[in-house]
Parts: sequence; C-alpha cells; structure tokens
Amino acid sequence: MFTIACSNESATENKGDSSSTDTVDLEELDGFDWKRFDGEEIEVMLNQHPYAEAIVERIPEFEEKTGITVNHSLTPEENYFDKLTTSLNAQNGNPDVFMTGAYQVWEYATADYMQELDTFIEDETRTSPDYDVDDFYEGILGAGRWDGVPGHAVGEGNLYTVPLAYEFNLLHYNKRALESIGLEEPPETMEELIEAGAQLDGWNGEGSYGVGTRGTRSWATIHPGYMTSFDNHGAVDFTVEDGSLVSHLNSAEAIEITEKFAELVNEAGPSDWSSYTWYQVSNDLAQGKAAFAYDASNWAIFHNVPGEAPEAGNIGVTTPPSTKDGDLGTNMWVWSIAMNKSSEKKDAAWLFMQYFTGKEHMQWGAIEANVVDPVRESVFESDEYQERIGDIEGYVETFNELIDGSTIKFTPQPEFFNTTTEWAAALQDIVNGADAEETMNQLNEDIQERVSRVRAE
Repeated sequence: MFTIACSNESATENKGDSSSTDTVDLEELDGFDWKRFDGEEIEVMLNQHPYAEAIVERIPEFEEKTGITVNHSLTPEENYFDKLTTSLNAQNGNPDVFMTGAYQVWEYATADYMQELDTFIEDETRTSPDYDVDDFYEGILGAGRWDGVPGHAVGEGNLYTVPLAYEFNLLHYNKRALESIGLEEPPETMEELIEAGAQLDGWNGEGSYGVGTRGTRSWATIHPGYMTSFDNHGAVDFTVEDGSLVSHLNSAEAIEITEKFAELVNEAGPSDWSSYTWYQVSNDLAQGKAAFAYDASNWAIFHNVPGEAPEAGNIGVTTPPSTKDGDLGTNMWVWSIAMNKSSEKKDAAWLFMQYFTGKEHMQWGAIEANVVDPVRESVFESDEYQERIGDIEGYVETFNELIDGSTIKFTPQPEFFNTTTEWAAALQDIVNGADAEETMNQLNEDIQERVSRVRAE
C-alpha cells in the first residue's frame, strides 16, 4: 500500500538527538488569536486519501478563519512517501505540514525531520482553549509519541504527530455468505475461520472465495491481519539486549502463527493472493467476492453506506480470529499530520494542524465525510456518529472489546520498512510451499544482520 525511501545512514545510526525531550524557542505571544498570522502562506503535502480530501474541502474555511493561505499537494499513495522523504531531506522548510503514518516517525524523527509538538500544545497563546488534547484516545495519540530510542515502545517521549483517523484490524464477514453455509455466528478462532473460508470457495459465483488478506511483497502485507495474529499468538519481533536489537522472528510462536496464516491463505484465500493490496481486499469485500476480510476496521463503515457498494448492509465485523486463550488486541495504523522541523512558519503551520484535528472538523469529517475511525472520544460517543455506525452488525461491540488492546504492535526501529518487506517476502515463500522453520530461521538471520548497526540505547 505504501512505499518509503529509507535506510539512510543517519536513521540507522540514530544520529538525531530525539532520545531526549526536545523543545523549540518560540516568540512570546499575547493570548491566542486565530487571525494572528493573517497574510502568511504555508505549504501542505497530503497523501491522496479520504482523510486528505476532507481537509482539502474545508481549506477555504480555514483560510477565511485565519487569513493564512494554504498551498497543498495531493499525491497518490504509491508515490507519496518517496516524494515526501525527498522533500524532507532537502531541509528547506517545504512542506510546512505533511501527512504521515505512525511507523514513519521511527525514520523521520531519527533523521531530525520532525518538529516536536508538545511545546505548541502546552502554550495557551498558541493553542485554542477548546482544542482539548485529552479528548483524543490515549493509545491513538500516543502512536505519534516516541523517545527516539530504537526498541523503546511508542507512547513516551516527544509528540511528533496529531492523528486524523485510524484503522485497527479485525475480521469482516458477509452475512449472506455465513447464511449460505448455515453459520449463525462468525468464526471465533483461526481454525474455525480456515474451515469456514474453505467451504465458501465460489460462494458467490466464479472468482469468489473465503478470506481476503494482503499478500504483496511489502511491509503493508505484514502490519494488518498477520501482525495482529502474530501478537495475539504471543510472538514478538524484537527485544533489546545489551543495547542492541535482537530479532525473534524464528521463535516457536512466530513459526507457528506464520504456518497457520499460510494455511489460511492456501485453504481460503484468492488464487492471486501475492498481488493483493489494501485496495484489492477492500474491493473484494465490497463487491461480494470475499466472504471474509481480515483488515482495516473502517471498511465496515465505507462499504455499508446504502448505494455505495453492492454488499452494503451485508457486512458485519467481529474480533480477530484467536489462536490462544486470553484477551485479544489488534495492530493499529494511524494517519496523522506532522510539522517539518525546518519549517520557518511553525506558528501558522500549528494553526492549520489544530484546526484540522480539532473537535469541530473531526465531528464534521466523521459524519459528512469518511474521516473514520474517529480519534476523538467525543466524536465516537456523539449521537450522530453512533447513529452512523448503529446498524453495522458487531461494530460497537467489537470496538469496545478491542480499543484498550489496540496499539502499535511492532518494535519501533528505523529499519522498519526494510525488515518488514523482507518479512513479507518470507511469508510469500512459505505460502508457496517453503518450509516455515527454515525460512523463518533464514529471515531471522538476515534481519539480525540488518539491524546490527542500530543502537538501542
């Protein structure tokens, strides 16, 4: 789904001074005023996405409210992060604000491309009194907070991003498909999902199949359903030992869950699984080609709007398939906006950022656009949003069960995109028949070599 130009030396060797809490010297202001920077002009770089489209639609309102002129670019996802990384590397202040995911923080912060935001949020002369940072779900806001030390979890250190919306990964099901094989409830375990998915091969005509998951040789294949099951099975990617990252991709738990996921793909997945991205899985669910989809939670909202998809009204959601007893969690993806550390217009940039992550825009976006799942508790709990999701079978119950266990399940480290791409290639090999233990042993060796220069202290 996304690509990024990474593995630069400064990120690998962790030269940025992001391991301590940063501050920035700012001019003293006399009270908060939306019009204070009237006449300034900022550059904003956005990924082409429904969240960005909602921003673009309301830029004229922001410009009228503040007097700030916004020049924006929208770039398709397949090119966005390459373009963004090149722009940030120039360190010329352009863009002032950019859209990013949580995982990119681990490269961009260590490369010193990102401005910490706590200084702005805590300054009452720069942040509107109704911004209410405590209204963000803690785990979602915390996805953009990191101390800059590889191996340290998100949630501590500098805040580098503010969230727009997020996806957690769960199991979608087509109610018609379940009825066709006599299932009254969706599968709860991985074994039950494999069995039901296999039975549903061809359930809705030629080319229809059981379970949709991503399959390309990309980091984006690892992070949704696979990583969710990986974590729920008790596997971990890395630990820190004596100041170094140690890979555990060949642990017994890692091998077991990878074998089981490969079985799911082979028994119930599409024939061309290795070409499947976010778009293919999402489209197959919407069109009634996939009976199940193990991926992004907001599809249940997008595809249940009457008239928007052939299967609108037929899609329900439930928790990820379990492989062990215990509470279930889910890996999370968060789309956010961030500030370029080299921006010369930080105050105007912060006004833009707080406007488009404030309560009013977030409420509008969740109801009138597709800025979902919402990152603010007030929006999720609002009568209007509850009405929007109220008819989606299982959505509210699943959200309430998973939200406390939803976070970034990966270990933060600047080689993330390289290591997960190698991981996806290994998963493809195992799906194609390679021995899981041998393949994961080799993967573990290769990844250990790749992260050997990363200092985790």
